[in-house]
Amino acid sequence: MSELTHLDAQGHARMVDVGAKAETARVAIAAGRIRMSAAALSAIRDGDVPKGDVLAAARIAGIMAAKKTADLIPLCHPLPLHSVSVDFAIEEGAILATATASLTGKTGVEMEALTAVSLALLTIYDMAKAIDKGMVIEEVRLIEKRGGKSGHWKAEG
Repeated sequence: MSELTHLDAQGHARMVDVGAKAETARVAIAAGRIRMSAAALSAIRDGDVPKGDVLAAARIAGIMAAKKTADLIPLCHPLPLHSVSVDFAIEEGAILATATASLTGKTGVEMEALTAVSLALLTIYDMAKAIDKGMVIEEVRLIEKRGGKSGHWKAEG
């Protein structure tokens, strides 16, 4: 088993020192979906949700969340992101959200992409809950990461 990087020799939590690491171009892509009723999906697609444009609000929420990741997750480094995008695809009974985060830096942007997707999906839930309180957020995961010491990684399946 590899050494746990967020623990010191005494087992106390610590922020990883990335000072000596080389700066490289880094990209992370995360995705997740929210399942919902046909009525909720139709209202979102047709722009008939009383709270407004659900996907526009969710996109902004995801981007803002990525920028605040270090404030939300202990021990994450604050990162000068170059780009964050959040995109949506309407599926049968669900909306798929995909977030991409990138920078040139000393540590990866996986947590920023995952945070963006999570908050985008939560925003969809918040804006459409009056139509469907039973929506299910699922399958939030890292899809791909590039850059850094471990190089390129892509999820299978």
